[in-house]
Amino acid sequence: MQFKQYLNLKLTQQLVMTPQLQQAIKLLQLSRMELNEEVQNQMEENPILEEQVEGDQDRIRSDGTEMETPPKEPESTIDAVAQQKGEASTEPERPESTPDTASDISTDSEANNDMDFDKFMERYHEYSYSPGAAGSRLNTEELPAIDQTLSKQTSLFDHLMWQINLASFSPEEFSVASDIVGNINMDGFFVNRTLEELSAENSISLQDAEDVLVTIQEMDPVGVAARDLCECLLIQCTTYHAGDATLRQIITHHMDNLKKRNYPAITRDLQITQGELIRCARIISNMEPKPGRGFHTEDTHYITPDVYVHKMGDEYVVVLNEDGLPKLKVSSFYRNAVMSQDGAAKEYIQDKFRSAVWLIRSIHQRQDTIRKVTESIVQFQREFLEKGATFLRPLILRDVADDIGMHESTVSRVTTNKYVHTPQGIFELKYFFNSRIGGMYGSEDLASESVKVRIKQIVSAEDPKKPLSDQSIVNILKSENIDIARRTVAKYREMMNILPSSKRKKLF
Repeated sequence: MQFKQYLNLKLTQQLVMTPQLQQAIKLLQLSRMELNEEVQNQMEENPILEEQVEGDQDRIRSDGTEMETPPKEPESTIDAVAQQKGEASTEPERPESTPDTASDISTDSEANNDMDFDKFMERYHEYSYSPGAAGSRLNTEELPAIDQTLSKQTSLFDHLMWQINLASFSPEEFSVASDIVGNINMDGFFVNRTLEELSAENSISLQDAEDVLVTIQEMDPVGVAARDLCECLLIQCTTYHAGDATLRQIITHHMDNLKKRNYPAITRDLQITQGELIRCARIISNMEPKPGRGFHTEDTHYITPDVYVHKMGDEYVVVLNEDGLPKLKVSSFYRNAVMSQDGAAKEYIQDKFRSAVWLIRSIHQRQDTIRKVTESIVQFQREFLEKGATFLRPLILRDVADDIGMHESTVSRVTTNKYVHTPQGIFELKYFFNSRIGGMYGSEDLASESVKVRIKQIVSAEDPKKPLSDQSIVNILKSENIDIARRTVAKYREMMNILPSSKRKKLF
């Protein structure tokens, strides 16, 4: 075997992901809360960054220096000067590039290692991010008192332990009762452990452990500490309907038939009338299958829209929600200190200056891109804004990307975890992108989401005693010129948590 060496010349083209580009892409796909956390982290790491206070923006000249507070003049002099100068104001121009692919990014000399700080000082006003007029803030007088914002909800564990402490348990029984309560899940069921295990660990007889469990099951909420659904319903039956033998037999032997709507099997086995079955079914439907549900302690998560769509006359206006976003600027102390420093200190400050500039610029680009994408969606989905979800048009990422001149991946990142407030409600931006369902006889195609809404409307309007099958829903949709297969209807129905027709049937 002979080995030879060759020299080849190869020309390739590739995209280099600089740290600044990676940061811009990261900020673009962050949610509103994640963006606030990231900005706070950057402010802790970068001493150049600081948050503006009210009035700072008015004191910054175009060369980046701050004006001194003028001495107080007589009231007449101030009025005269105001009449001469008028109320003209200038607003910094925002960059229009989008941080995603190479085609969506523009670079300046400030981003290079040989940063021109004289030029930077001239353009400093472009590198201070401040929310616009739309982000109005509440005065402290309008906020509720601190004691009105703090609350603590009692957990199921604490509620049961409070009752156990009031019961007359022996030390051994109290230990078993504590272990039982500790193994009750959020729904109120006694799981994971058995009475045999607890009685052996606490040196108590199995019968005594059973008595402790029965005592806990008699506590509030009724049905707590049950080992399964049947036992939970039987506890409630004993508490509220102790003398109803038919109800107890249905719970004990026919819950599966009741779940499957197999009513003839129940009436035939128990020799009862359909009216008696309806009475018992109504009682069972009013029982609580999850006794611990009222003690769930999860906090409610509220959605803050990133952008608002308001109707003004015949037009829709897109307004960014800047409330709560930090107002960033470059520290005037370090801006002045960089001129008098040399060596490692100056190099450190210059590096932090570049990081601060890129962060502020990336936030500008993020907000501007969200606005552009939302404006494009509004143009495509105007009929939805006017009439509702059934008029949602089919839309894909490429349609919006081509409309605003950006890459599809940029649109995808912008619409992730971003919410818009519209006249029809609050939606995630991804909600407006749907697959296409073909129309019949040349009619216009529909969005899959609008078809889901129509299926839900059909099911809600059906006769509960004679629910519609999936094929019946297909026939109704075809009569409305919507071409859809039965399996697609079944898939959409399952996505909306709608039971099949056999389980939607009701006797009352």
